[in-house]
Amino acid sequence: MEKENAFQISVLASGSTGNSLYIETPKKKILVDAGLSGKKITSLLNEVDRKPDDLDAIFVTHEHRDHVHGVGVLSRKYNLDIYANNKTWQAMSPLIGNIALDHKHTFEMGKVLTFGDLDIESFGVSHDAAAPQFYRFHKDGKSFVVLTDTGYCSDHLRGIVRGADAYLIENNHDLEMLRSGKYPWSLKQRILGDRGHLSNEDGALMMSDVLTDQTKRIYLGHLSKENNLKELAHLTMENTLKEYDLGPGEAFQICDTDPEQATSLFAL
Repeated sequence: MEKENAFQISVLASGSTGNSLYIETPKKKILVDAGLSGKKITSLLNEVDRKPDDLDAIFVTHEHRDHVHGVGVLSRKYNLDIYANNKTWQAMSPLIGNIALDHKHTFEMGKVLTFGDLDIESFGVSHDAAAPQFYRFHKDGKSFVVLTDTGYCSDHLRGIVRGADAYLIENNHDLEMLRSGKYPWSLKQRILGDRGHLSNEDGALMMSDVLTDQTKRIYLGHLSKENNLKELAHLTMENTLKEYDLGPGEAFQICDTDPEQATSLFAL
């Protein structure tokens, strides 16, 4: 791909212990969430030969700790702009500390923001946070969707995310591992509910509805440390898509993510 048109992504970390995604274009370098320590995110960026000094902004999806833990320290240390909707700002402000006024930006749900050479589309999801929203990033006819915390995907949501070039999609838990695991019943109910998290099966069925010939890569995200295995998530996605005559490994790739190791930079 021509360098001047490059649109690259790396899933720096994804899982129940912390989440951060790196997106780079010729004009902008951003994170989606920073749910690990500033030191760890710096280390993960180094794995793909990038550094936090070059970042322009962090786009926050919601206020849960595994998405905002490093937001404040990174903003203060590297003078980063932070974007989130108003309700998320209210909920996360006590968790991230003081942010300079000129670095605080409101990006409301359902809007499209032009940020350098990116058009960023925000959309709401069904999750137990103040006003959780995720993003579809558009550049030169290419797009990337990040959707890692939702318990339910409506037809409306499916329409918003259909036909992207690549996805980071939630595959949080294996149903049997969760049901037979050590979590208390109240927590199991929360995860299984409409404002919880997508299971491997849910994530796979979601992808069977929204991928098109345009889609080249599916990243499996936000796997639970206690209630999932990479192999189970991968196999469920692969087998489900094959059942719908969608051919992983031919038209597109299924890619694992990790809570401790960044994926290689991928150009859309």
